[in-house]
Amino acid sequence: MKQLAYVMFSVVYYIACLLPVNKDRYFCVMTHDASDDSSVGVVVKAIKKKYPNAVFTYVKKEDRKLLSLAGLIFVKAAYLAVSGTVLMDNEFLPLAYTKIRKNVNVIQLWHGTGTIKKFGHDISEGRMLRLVSRADSRITHLIVNSDYTKDLYHKAFGVSKDRIYVTGIPRTDILFSEEGKKRCMEEFFNVYSFLKGRKLILYAPTFRDNEVKSPKCMIDFDRWVSEADDDTVLLIRLHPHVSASYDDANLKKYNGKVVNVSSYDDVNTLLFVSDALITDYSSIIFEYILLNRPMYFYAYDLKLFADDDRGFYENYEEYVPGQVVLNMDELMDAVKSEDRYENIRLSFKNAAYRYTDGKSTERFMELLS
Repeated sequence: MKQLAYVMFSVVYYIACLLPVNKDRYFCVMTHDASDDSSVGVVVKAIKKKYPNAVFTYVKKEDRKLLSLAGLIFVKAAYLAVSGTVLMDNEFLPLAYTKIRKNVNVIQLWHGTGTIKKFGHDISEGRMLRLVSRADSRITHLIVNSDYTKDLYHKAFGVSKDRIYVTGIPRTDILFSEEGKKRCMEEFFNVYSFLKGRKLILYAPTFRDNEVKSPKCMIDFDRWVSEADDDTVLLIRLHPHVSASYDDANLKKYNGKVVNVSSYDDVNTLLFVSDALITDYSSIIFEYILLNRPMYFYAYDLKLFADDDRGFYENYEEYVPGQVVLNMDELMDAVKSEDRYENIRLSFKNAAYRYTDGKSTERFMELLS
C-alpha cells in the first residue's frame, strides 16, 4: 500500500515538473511537530517576515491518514515539484521516488538538537535502509549545532560533510531570550494556573518502538506522590508518536500532583517552567542543558536498550550530564539529593553547542539567501 502511494506521488510529481519552479514557494514537511515553535515552524516565521511574497505548502502527521492521503498524492506532490525550497523536520520517504530539480534546496532541520541513541542509517536495514538512503541523498543542507553532531549526522543521514552546516538550531534561540521565557511562562500558567508557585519536575521519556499503541509511564505515581514534597508536581510529556494513545484517566486521583502535559504544543515552554528534568535517552537534554538545571536519567531498561534496541553512540553512563538511576528507589533518592552536576552540565553544553548566542535563525537565513 505504501509503495503504491509513493509511486502515485512520483507520477503526479513528474507531471507537475512540466511547470516552472517558483523560488518563492516553500514545501514544509512537519510530520514530527507542526507547531509554530518547532524546527520548521520557527524558520517559516522568519521567512514570512523577510519574504512577504513567500507561499507555503505543509505536510503534517495527519496527511499520512487514509482520508488525507489523496490530497498528499494528488495535490501536494504537484506543489513539491514547483517549490524552490523544501524544509523538513523528519524523514520524507516520497523523496526516494523523485528526482529533485536543479537549484532546489532540500533542507533537513530535523526534530532533535542532538542525539544519544543511534538512528537513521545506523539502525535501518534492508529495504527501509535503501528507501531512507535514497530519500536522504536529496538533502542539500543539513543543519546542526556542533562539529560533534556534524560527525554523527554525516553517518546517520549518509550526507557528505560539505552539505552539513553548523549554524545552530533555530528553534533553540528562544531558550536564550528572557522576553521569550517570560511570554512562554505566562501563557503556560494561564492554562495551568493551579501549578503556579509549585516545584515542577518534567518527565519526558524517549520514544520506544514497541510502545506506539500502548505507551507506558514507568514511574510509580503512588510512590512519587507519597514521597515527593507537598509542593512538587510531576509533569508528564510523552513523545508525539505515542502521546495520543496514553490513557491518563487514572491521574485524576493524584489531585494535581501528577499532570499530563503531552498535549501542550510548545516543548520549550515546558522546559522553561520545569525546575528539573527526568528523562532517559531523549534528545530533549540538548535543549534543557541550556537552562543549566538538574537532570535525572531514569534508564530502567538500559541493558535492553543498549543491547537489543537502538544502542548508543557513546558510553551512556559516562556521557549523560546527570545521575543515571535504574529503579524507583534510586530515582527518589536522586531527586531528594543535592545537585552535584553543574560543572558536568557546563562541559556537556560546550561540547554540544558551537554557538550560545541565540542567533541561529539569523545564521540560517543568511545561509538560505
